[in-house]
Amino acid sequence: MADSIKNATAMSDAVWYLYMIRCRQGQLYTGITTDIARRFKEHQTGGAKAAKYLKGKGPLKLCYQEQVGNHSAALKREIVVKKLNKNAKLALIQSDAS
Repeated sequence: MADSIKNATAMSDAVWYLYMIRCRQGQLYTGITTDIARRFKEHQTGGAKAAKYLKGKGPLKLCYQEQVGNHSAALKREIVVKKLNKNAKLALIQSDAS
């Protein structure tokens, strides 16, 4: 019980990021994490922690990242971005590049 409280506290204290990955055929995958490099590597290797959606869709390219704040804010931002159509997501990616 104490460990779950400690983990929940650590999760709320961590800085969270939203990220987007572009697949080989142009599909966009959106996720959240506290460590983008680690999470992207997990997706690339296709191991147990990789998103099922991304398996077999490589090569993958990390095309967008945004610092969001805490876990709650990251979840809310992820929902907003996932509801965007592909053109809006591409515009978000493009605005970040400039």
